[in-house]
Amino acid sequence: MIQAQSVSYEQDGIDGEDHAAKWQRVRKALQSDLGQAFAYYIQDLGLIGLDGARVTLAAPTAFVRRHVMNAYGDALRRAWTAELARVAEVEIVVDASACGKREDTPAAPAPIAAVPANVGDPGQWDAGFGLSLNERYTFENFVVGKPNEFAYNAARTFAEEERPNFNPLFLHGISGVGKTHLMHAIGWEMRKRWPARRVLFLSSERFMQSFIRAIRQKDTLPFKDILRSADVLMIDDIHFLGGKDSTQEEFFHTFNALIESGKLLVFTADRPPVDLDGVGERVKSRLQWGLVADIHPADFELRLGILQSKAEKLSLHYNGMEIPARVLTFLAQKIISNVRVLEGSLQRLVANAALTRRPVTLELAQEVLADILRASDRKILIEDIQKKVAEFYNIRQADLISPRRSRNVARPRQVAMFLAKKLTTRSLPEIGRKFGGRDHTTVIYAVRKIDDLAKIDASLNEELTVLQRLIEG
Repeated sequence: MIQAQSVSYEQDGIDGEDHAAKWQRVRKALQSDLGQAFAYYIQDLGLIGLDGARVTLAAPTAFVRRHVMNAYGDALRRAWTAELARVAEVEIVVDASACGKREDTPAAPAPIAAVPANVGDPGQWDAGFGLSLNERYTFENFVVGKPNEFAYNAARTFAEEERPNFNPLFLHGISGVGKTHLMHAIGWEMRKRWPARRVLFLSSERFMQSFIRAIRQKDTLPFKDILRSADVLMIDDIHFLGGKDSTQEEFFHTFNALIESGKLLVFTADRPPVDLDGVGERVKSRLQWGLVADIHPADFELRLGILQSKAEKLSLHYNGMEIPARVLTFLAQKIISNVRVLEGSLQRLVANAALTRRPVTLELAQEVLADILRASDRKILIEDIQKKVAEFYNIRQADLISPRRSRNVARPRQVAMFLAKKLTTRSLPEIGRKFGGRDHTTVIYAVRKIDDLAKIDASLNEELTVLQRLIEG
């Protein structure tokens, strides 16, 4: 930390009380000009002294100093010159002990209720670094069922306890099961209970882009300062850090710094930490320090509950439009891919009915959602692939997941893995688990092996074509 030297108030013949009075008038002028930004940056600055044409101020941290100089340096200079014409330079040093107290100035205007004062808002403590929370994603709007009950309770506990007994919280599940919803809900609940908490919400993409930009600009300190200034750091889709070694290195040090400081961490991914491809072991181990909560795909009861909740809101929006229960049941039975597709389908159906002035019926649903229903009907499970492959090669389905390595079993197993990778959206680790808990590297080898052989072996290529047709029906 740069230590500031005190400057005597007698240097220009004006007593200390006059200096303080001038600083208060400058602060009031800046508060009027800068609005909400004043409360987050200028208000904590302290006056060290006046020396001829130079004013020296103190900032509590290096990050605040850099940000104020870059964003508000001209405004500070103008305000001081208006107060004292001979001021030509404003210098800021880092000295927390010399910073002003918040109670010395009028309270900042209250933020608009819809915009959280500490989350991803430009001009606030994170300088627009974070992403805004979605106001629709709250605990009150989250439909709970058996597949997500454990993750929901974990998230709620983490958000409601001032010092939860597990940290970090790691939520995982396939796309569209509610991971991001719960993460946003945690942020909103913390904002409500502890308004002063600095909650930083990021996507892994934003984390990587910001880090790369900082490296290119050869100035990583602001990036590190913002991350380490957070009281709660939430990173969505952290599996995208796989294979990004330098970004993982920075994440590793950020994680350690925040944990050691007693800060809270929340992460989401499409798989548990142990299965994160391309992520170093020391990062994986830290992600498992707290609580790992799985969110399973929605079952029929949960899908129906989600549709009923959505239907109530849509009915109000469209002036009491009737949405029959049998239509909701039909959609819950047919659309099983993920919750986003499910909710989007109902939204699309109701909007179409409103615009064409037709009632919501099963017939209209089948007409309007024909493409989605066809896609849902084609959903293929790894178990379906294993069954068809076993029948085709005249072996038992259990052989495909057994440790047996004889040629008459190994080749069909490789074919089944290849088709699972091609015809499903399952990750390599998930495919490996479906084949007797094999490692994802085994799946990679099988996929590459069959892909290479199919290019030179016409018989194998024909077998793959036939199998694909059988599986797809």
